[in-house]
Amino acid sequence: MPSFRRELVARSRPGRALAWSIALLGLSVAGCGNAIYAVQVNAASAKLEEARELGAEQYAAYEYWYAVEHIEKAQTEASEADYGDAIDLAEIGEDYADKAIQLARDAHRGAGR
Repeated sequence: MPSFRRELVARSRPGRALAWSIALLGLSVAGCGNAIYAVQVNAASAKLEEARELGAEQYAAYEYWYAVEHIEKAQTEASEADYGDAIDLAEIGEDYADKAIQLARDAHRGAGR
């Protein structure tokens, strides 16, 4: 085998290894979306339940229902395997559930005065 041919073959092997490594990395990262979504939506759902228990439907209706809609949409996106959008929507839902909790707590504190 001519020397330039051996050099070409030697160079292509690391290139193939790199290509396979990138492909495997991509597959492993894609597989994590479901797990990350599950953690995020569970946290958001727990906060939403806390908000409901505090009466946020009455005291912080906008924030509460905004959170509900975003969490429901996150579940829809996850069912279609669109985990990136599902995670983003669940994060927004959790943020608004937090706001609803705070407003409901503030309303309870004000009612006791």
